[in-house]
Amino acid sequence: MYRESEICKYGFNPYRQKLPDWDGPEFSFLKNDDMLSFHRSIPGYRPTPLLSLSNLAKSSGLKEIYVKDESHRFGIKAFKALGASYAIYRFLEQCKQSGTFTFCAATDGNHGKAVAWTAKRLKQKAVIYMPENSARPRIDSVVEDGAEVVLVPGSFDDCVERCATDAKKNGWQAISDTAYPGYFEIPRYIMLGYTTIFRELDDRINKNSRPGIDFVFLPAGVGGLAAAGSSYFVRRYGENRPKLICVEPSDCDCFLESIRFGKGKPLPVKGEYKSIMVGLNCGIPSPAAWPIIRDSMDLFIAITDNYAVAAMREYHKENIISGESGASGLAGLLALLTDEKLKEAGEKIGLGRNSRVLLINTEGDTNPFSKR
Repeated sequence: MYRESEICKYGFNPYRQKLPDWDGPEFSFLKNDDMLSFHRSIPGYRPTPLLSLSNLAKSSGLKEIYVKDESHRFGIKAFKALGASYAIYRFLEQCKQSGTFTFCAATDGNHGKAVAWTAKRLKQKAVIYMPENSARPRIDSVVEDGAEVVLVPGSFDDCVERCATDAKKNGWQAISDTAYPGYFEIPRYIMLGYTTIFRELDDRINKNSRPGIDFVFLPAGVGGLAAAGSSYFVRRYGENRPKLICVEPSDCDCFLESIRFGKGKPLPVKGEYKSIMVGLNCGIPSPAAWPIIRDSMDLFIAITDNYAVAAMREYHKENIISGESGASGLAGLLALLTDEKLKEAGEKIGLGRNSRVLLINTEGDTNPFSKR
């Protein structure tokens, strides 16, 4: 007998809007349009590859599967560099002081690496807070970029709290990818940074009037990437946007739980935070990401770890290196196609032989010694 946290789950979004009303001041940041030009100015920038998984599409009964492979991003093997670099750039641009700053961040690995990487390039300091059970290679990777690592008992959410407290006490600047009361600007800039992933697809599969894809699978931890993808497709295509599917681990599915039981409000989840998809082990939706995801996402699915393992193996067949969190989008697709608990959801949303799917491989082997 399985506990609910050990089975796949789904929920269609009753709050989805055809044309979300994002005209209020809390959404004004979405009008920023300098993200791609900023990233192009960074030495070593190049668009990450868009690959076609034609063999997997054929065996899965789909028309096409595309994957944007972020394991090549800036040499740090993850998409997180896009958000951290843009947020720090905007902070320094607006800051009236000069000199040395200390940037701090909470992380399960990749975001902290991105903050440390950016700080090192700018000759600034970084202090990164990580759960004390973090894998040693992830810790070492952050230290290699010159950051101080503070190990915190508990979960990622405990790291966020400790980071915020120490930032206030020491006069540091927190670069958090999740918002909290009094702290929204930086998480919004981080989210905007991630939209470069989708802007790089303009005029390729993101056509002018209608998208060249039908489904987009977006993994969610605190929600930054999922909100970035959702906002991009809503603003570009409106009611003609592709179907948007949010993917989370089954024992840490705060967005699905919020949609099911939150009455339009974000809820903390009471999961065990034990998924191998460690980058998604976040128990509270970011208030900056929540309203965008609430207004735009079509379907929320929570999946078990075996699908992440299967997805990494499928990527390996295509010579794509992916970590457990990186493979979560493909894991969601595999689960939606094959898991008995999700069969109805796949049929209802219309996934079938004419479907064109976009996935994001969000990370490579950022923890190369983990057990698969």
